[in-house]
Amino acid sequence: MSILSSGSTTSAASSSASTASSATKAQLAKDKLDKDLNQFLNLLVTQLQHQDPLEPLDANQFTQQLVQFASVEQQIYQNANLEKLVSIQKTTQVGSMVGYLGTNIEAKGDSFNLVDGYAKISYDLKDPSVQTVLTIQTADEKVVFTGNLSIEAGKKFFEWDGLKNDGTAVKNGPYTAVITAKDREGKLINIAQTVFGRVTGAGAENGNVTLAMGAVDVPLSDILNVQEAPKPPPPQTAAAATTTTTAVP
Repeated sequence: MSILSSGSTTSAASSSASTASSATKAQLAKDKLDKDLNQFLNLLVTQLQHQDPLEPLDANQFTQQLVQFASVEQQIYQNANLEKLVSIQKTTQVGSMVGYLGTNIEAKGDSFNLVDGYAKISYDLKDPSVQTVLTIQTADEKVVFTGNLSIEAGKKFFEWDGLKNDGTAVKNGPYTAVITAKDREGKLINIAQTVFGRVTGAGAENGNVTLAMGAVDVPLSDILNVQEAPKPPPPQTAAAATTTTTAVP
């Protein structure tokens, strides 16, 4: 898997390892073909040496077998070239992911990353509900917070301060927001959820590109919005930071 992260240069090494792995598949097939061909040629030579002069071997038969070996060899070379193209494509994908690092994204899903006591999610009710309940769980499904959300239809947002129901703070890290809503008949209402977060890393594996929000991986196909991260305020100058006081006579 190729990985990119803030302040990391592991992508090049991972990409090289992926390329080597792809090349090995074609090389193994080529080695096996060479071994089979050598065995066939040795057998053919032995048969020619011990053939009956009055009933020689049929040349058409072993010629067809040689043609089959040549055809398989050609297919192996084609597969090797395809693997190289796939490797180049993956390298291009990894390079394009650099632009996502440090940006803020909105993605489909219910898993988010709590950072410095802040997390933001959204939920979109297809129809109004009689009750909408939010349950926030840890990675091992331990409930840390429950609360009621809006019962109105449409997209709404919820910002969590990382506090449990008893007011104690939880640790930063990955959490899951489970939202359930029921109508007047007690039937569940369809809910579309999204999560927000800052991209801290990116990777590609088996042609699938993912972005990381801390410990939460998000497929690139699930990204809905990308925004540039807000720039930090300029550093305060010494003159502006120093306050002068004038003595009153």
